[in-house]
Amino acid sequence: MPGVGVAMSLAQILLEAFRSLAANRLRTGLTMLGIIIGIASVVLMLSVGDGVRAFINKELAVLGSNQLIVQPGTPTEGGARRRTNESPTLTIEDAVAISALPSLRGAAPTLQGYFQILYGDDNSNSVVLGVTPDMFALRNWKVERGVALADSDVRSANRVIVIGSRVASTYYYRRDPIGQTLRVDGRPFTIIGVLAGSGRTLDGTDLGELMAVPITAIPVRMPRPRTVHYINAQARDEATMKEAERDIAELLRDRHRITGDKLDDFQITNLASIAQTGEAIGAGLSIGLGVVGAISLIVGGIGIMNIMLVSVSERVREIGIRMAIGAKPAHVLVQFLSEAVVMCILGGVIGVALAALGAWGVNSTGKFEMSLGLSHVLTAVLFSTGVGLFFGFYPARRASRLLPIECLRQD
Repeated sequence: MPGVGVAMSLAQILLEAFRSLAANRLRTGLTMLGIIIGIASVVLMLSVGDGVRAFINKELAVLGSNQLIVQPGTPTEGGARRRTNESPTLTIEDAVAISALPSLRGAAPTLQGYFQILYGDDNSNSVVLGVTPDMFALRNWKVERGVALADSDVRSANRVIVIGSRVASTYYYRRDPIGQTLRVDGRPFTIIGVLAGSGRTLDGTDLGELMAVPITAIPVRMPRPRTVHYINAQARDEATMKEAERDIAELLRDRHRITGDKLDDFQITNLASIAQTGEAIGAGLSIGLGVVGAISLIVGGIGIMNIMLVSVSERVREIGIRMAIGAKPAHVLVQFLSEAVVMCILGGVIGVALAALGAWGVNSTGKFEMSLGLSHVLTAVLFSTGVGLFFGFYPARRASRLLPIECLRQD
C-alpha cells in the first residue's frame, strides 16, 4: 500500500536522523541550546502578556461590568489635575437622577473615610465606605454570610456594617462575626454580613478588607450637606457606554447650571476604556517580549546552519557512497533537512517543558499568574519546525548538489 510505504520511508528518515545526531551528542546538545532558550523565552513571554491581561481583567471584574465613575472636580485646571476631594459638587440627588437615565442600569453614591476601627483591645486604621444597597449589585459584591445593606438601613441611618472576609478572619478567627460589634471612629456598628471574594475596589482597597456602612450613617463631615465623594454608575451594556457617558454629562451640566464654554465641575471615567488600555498593554508586552525571544531563536537557527554545514563537510564521503549506491539528490536533501528539523523540534519540546516549569514556579509564589495555553505550545512547535526548515535548507541543498565522484575522491 502506498500509505504504508510512505510511513515506513518517513520512519526510516527520522531514525537515520536520530542516529546521525546521536553520533555527536555533545555537539548536538550545544547546538540545540540556542533553540531551547529561544523557545522557552518565546513561550514565557507570551504567557507573561496573557497573565498581565488576565490580571487587569480580574481586577476590573471586581468593579463590575460596564462601569462609569463620576467624580467631582474639573478634569484640568491651570494645566494640572484638580484633586477630586477639593470641592465637592456631586450630591445624593445627582445619583438618584443619574440612576433614572434610560441608558443606565443604575447609580450609587459613595462617601469614604479613613477611621480608627476598634474591637475589644484590637485597633487599626481602615477605609470605610458609606454606600447604598444599589452598590452591591453594581459592583458585583456577594455576601457569603449574613445579609447586605437594605434601603431601611439607609433611611434610618442604622449603624450596621458589612465587612470583608479578611477583616472577619482577623478579628473573629474561628468565630461567627454576625451580630458582633465594631467601633468606627468610636461609634458602635453591628456586623450584619461578610463579603465573599477578593480584588481591589476603586480606591485601591482590597475587597477582603472592605468595610461598608449605610451612606447616611458613616461619620464623614462634608463641607456641603448631602454631597458625596463619587458616584458609581453602570451602563446597560457595552454598546451603550458612550451614550451613557454622554447622558450623564448632559444631565449634570443641566443640574449644576453649567452653560456655554464653562468647564464641567465633574469627571467621568469609563472603566471599559481602562480595560481596553490594559488589553493593548498586554498585547504590546507579548509582542515586545516575544520579539526578544525570537531573536534568541534566530541566533539558535544560525548556530544550527553553521553546525549542519560542518556536518556536510565531515560527511562528504558518506554522501558520495549513498549516491553511488542509488540515493538521489532529493534523498540527501531530505536526510540533512530532517536532521535540522529534528534538532529544532527536540529543542522546542525541551524549551516548552522549561517554560512550563518556569510558569509553575511563578504561579507557586501566588503573586502573579501565568497561563501556559495550548496555543503557546503549538506556536512554539510550529516556530521551531520553521526554524529548522529555514536554517537547515541551505546546508541540505548544498549536500544534495555534491557530485558522487568528487565525494569519493576525498579521504
